[in-house]
Amino acid sequence: MTTWQILALGYIFVIILGAGLLCLPIATHAGESTSFLNALFTSTSATCVTGLVPYDTNTHWTLFGEIVIICLIQLGGLGFMTFVTIVFELFGKNIGLSGSKLLMASAGQDQRNGLRRIFKRLLIGTLLFEGLGAGILSIRFIQDFGVLKGIYYAVWHSVSAFCNAGFDLMGGVFDGETFVSFTHYATDPIVSLTIPCLILIGGLGFCVWDDILECKFNPKKFRLHTRVVLIMSVILVIIPTALFVLFEWNNPTYANYRFGERILIGFFNAVTPRTAGFNTVDMTQFTDGSYLLTLLLMFIGGSSGSTAGGVKLTTTFVIFMAIVSVFRSHRDIEVGKRRVNDSLVRQAFTIFVCCLTAIFLSTLCICVIERTNEAATLQAVLFETVSAMGTVGLSLGLTPTLSAASKIILILMMYAGRVGILTLGLAIGEKKTNAEIRKPIGNLLIG
Repeated sequence: MTTWQILALGYIFVIILGAGLLCLPIATHAGESTSFLNALFTSTSATCVTGLVPYDTNTHWTLFGEIVIICLIQLGGLGFMTFVTIVFELFGKNIGLSGSKLLMASAGQDQRNGLRRIFKRLLIGTLLFEGLGAGILSIRFIQDFGVLKGIYYAVWHSVSAFCNAGFDLMGGVFDGETFVSFTHYATDPIVSLTIPCLILIGGLGFCVWDDILECKFNPKKFRLHTRVVLIMSVILVIIPTALFVLFEWNNPTYANYRFGERILIGFFNAVTPRTAGFNTVDMTQFTDGSYLLTLLLMFIGGSSGSTAGGVKLTTTFVIFMAIVSVFRSHRDIEVGKRRVNDSLVRQAFTIFVCCLTAIFLSTLCICVIERTNEAATLQAVLFETVSAMGTVGLSLGLTPTLSAASKIILILMMYAGRVGILTLGLAIGEKKTNAEIRKPIGNLLIG
């Protein structure tokens, strides 16, 4: 099998294993087996770090079920091959050349040199950030839930946030309300700042961390990829935060809060669609402007080789620069003192078009299937499919009401979003060709 086929099948294996564990009666409070489809949906959502759920996590699943889910989140966030590497290291085995290729594909790395160093830093960095996040969150959760439960909640949500998963245990905690996420902590700076920061750090990508450390935090020495990711990340936090505050200024979602609290909520709303799935306000009450902005952020997602989903920051950047170069009649796509390879441009446009096509087709199919479901409006269905493809997990409350066929479509969307459209395409259609043989050029009229 090719590298891409092994990666694609690895995630399927983990998803099915997780679904089997969640089907056990011990995994539910009712002591009854969950249907395989709903267990598969939850396992896919956790492994693909999405957050769309057919049941409220805290009220449906027991401690056993919650531990299975958080283990799937951690495994899916760091990547299937990361854990394979850990097993090989524990047994003192050499992963070999083919294994190295898998690691490079899994981490988004283009060079084999320093691969082991990157994965060691990945594990250390993950433990460090998740531990730090859990320590800060425990300050609030211990006050609200006691010592043991507070620490458990802090660790659980820190892992979920860092892996950009969007799963939470807040259902049933406040007056029996379900699917509430962090709405009761909207103005709490400890929770509403720690969670987005964990999301942002996890969404930067492991190669970005490594480059920052290798360059000793000197921006002048950063690789082009690192500079693009950091600049795009800053832009996609500052501008959306301001826009959310502007769009929701007189809307009930923000109207009852002071200016500083609105900025805090706007910051949370700007970060979580890329691609975590938590929320601190009722998103069904959003204005049309905020709804469309959230769709855009979910579609873009985070950085390549990270815990985030979406079409990725660098893909969006390459497409934007390609458009600029066409308008300026430039032959090459230039970024500073560098030129972007043409093959990257083709890959970027392929990912962009394939994701849009998948979203359109899945939205169309679900709208047809759910034509008798009053909750399945076009707005809600489109939001759900973009959330699934971007592995976000934000929802307008549609998922629990969907039929089996619609859930299967969302399962496929979440899987494609996590494994990657390009990886799936290469796994299915990659062929060996003679690179020396090139066909004659044929001209087409464009525009």
